[in-house]
Amino acid sequence: MSDTPTMQESFAELFEESLGRQEMRPGEVITAEVVRIDQNFVVVNAGLKSESYIDLEEFLNDQGELEVGVGDFVQVAIEQLENGFGETRLSRDRAKRVAAWNALELALNDGSLVAGTITGKVKGGLTVMTNGVRAFLPGSLVDMRPVKDTTPYEGKTYEFKVIKLDRKRNNVVVSRRAVLEASVGEEREALLASLKEGSVVKGVVKNITDYGAFVDLGGIDGLLHITDLAWRRVRHPSEVLAVGDELQAKILKFDQEKNRVSLGLKQLGEDPWVGISRRYPSTTRLFGKVTNLTDYGAFVEIEQGIEGLVHVSEMDWTNKNVHPSKVVQLGDEVEVMILEIDEDRRRISLGMKQCAANPWDDFSMNYKKGDRVRGAIKSITDFGVFIGLPGGIDGLVHLSDLSWSLPGEEAIRNFKKGDEVDAVVLAIDTDKERISLGIKQLDGDPYTSYIATHDKNSVVRGIVKSVDARGAVVMLDGDMEGYLRASEVSRDRIDDLTKVYKEGDSLEAMIINVDRKTRSISLSIKAKDQAEQHEAMQKFSADSNASSGTTNLGALLKAKLNNPQ
Repeated sequence: MSDTPTMQESFAELFEESLGRQEMRPGEVITAEVVRIDQNFVVVNAGLKSESYIDLEEFLNDQGELEVGVGDFVQVAIEQLENGFGETRLSRDRAKRVAAWNALELALNDGSLVAGTITGKVKGGLTVMTNGVRAFLPGSLVDMRPVKDTTPYEGKTYEFKVIKLDRKRNNVVVSRRAVLEASVGEEREALLASLKEGSVVKGVVKNITDYGAFVDLGGIDGLLHITDLAWRRVRHPSEVLAVGDELQAKILKFDQEKNRVSLGLKQLGEDPWVGISRRYPSTTRLFGKVTNLTDYGAFVEIEQGIEGLVHVSEMDWTNKNVHPSKVVQLGDEVEVMILEIDEDRRRISLGMKQCAANPWDDFSMNYKKGDRVRGAIKSITDFGVFIGLPGGIDGLVHLSDLSWSLPGEEAIRNFKKGDEVDAVVLAIDTDKERISLGIKQLDGDPYTSYIATHDKNSVVRGIVKSVDARGAVVMLDGDMEGYLRASEVSRDRIDDLTKVYKEGDSLEAMIINVDRKTRSISLSIKAKDQAEQHEAMQKFSADSNASSGTTNLGALLKAKLNNPQ
């Protein structure tokens, strides 16, 4: 409990010196002898007018044990020479702080190290208690490498170097990094001199991150990137390594200026990509293991260290937009086909659907243009109707192929999802995986049938369906429509056809134009009247010539018009 004899002798000498001093002032550290210990105080004699009482707690260690005994000499600091009762107030804690600051100043000046315990986190770093003084340890000086998580350091005792001190501001800055760098300096220099690209070195895994692992080579760290851990895909370095693992690695790159070392583990073995095109010619079928799933496909390992991508478009013939996880799972054994190998870029394109029958080819073998098919409507879009076909594929009925008589936008309203419908195969394109169907083609084309019997110059009857100032739409036989322009009604100018015809009126007109491309029929009453007049004139002329070859033609025509009987 008491100090050693040697320490006691030195304290005794200090005590004798302090007794001989003429002046004492607050803050000065002096030596005192413990003369009595009671329940709450330690009584000391510092050679002053009277004995001084110091709180017992100032003499307890961290475990709450008393550190001194009667007769021991201790250093104390003067807090107050006269407290009004003829007593001098002394403090052992203050003397300890003064001694601690003196020791820190000495360490700053001579470069010696101090011991301290990391006690907690503060902004920008950690706090360190050294001899009762709270010091600051910047985050960048905790270790020789950047430290993201300082939790493992808290509560541990290390040696530090004092790099800054301001007693007035109660500010001390320490560095652990400086201690570490100094301890490995010679070893580091020797190691740096021996490092060469291509050489194999030994090391210990020091830290693992998402992008790789740091390996302690003995004074310098090397980075083992995740892509250099193995030839196969590694999702996280922890799949291959653990902190503390001893390993051998090849130096891939050494930057002497920045002292950066890039390491490779997979480079210790042979590159499996060499000669892969020779081992796996295009269209080769083989089995592999699903090692990774993404939104755009699945990676399949076809041999140790070799993976290929099955793009989502190559997974299934019919399910184009399905997520890969709906087709395969991690660890599944699947059959794939080699589609393409790019050795330079180390990429392999694989296909799963190519290992199964192609429903588009099957359909083209079983059906040809003009065949009738039946299926349920799978979906309805702005441009047409998709019908489910054998083999799980779909065919499209475009808006223009829904009805002969109705516009596609109107005809599509007559269909709903789930309806069973018949259709005619219009075209099959296996390369583009497209099948064009038609519903209106189930029946003969009414337009073609109509114009076959009502060609140009035919006179037809119809009913006005709609009319405006410029023309009228006329319903003809067979639900066909013709258009009558206002200019084709009479030789006389008609500015507004609505004043001549209204909806529901019957009329007779001549077909003056048939446009098969636009499927339109143009009508003319004026042309019909002209044709009838021409025919009447020819007939009258023939009749008149038969009765009299000398009769004036104009007179005969006038007579005929005045007397149609």
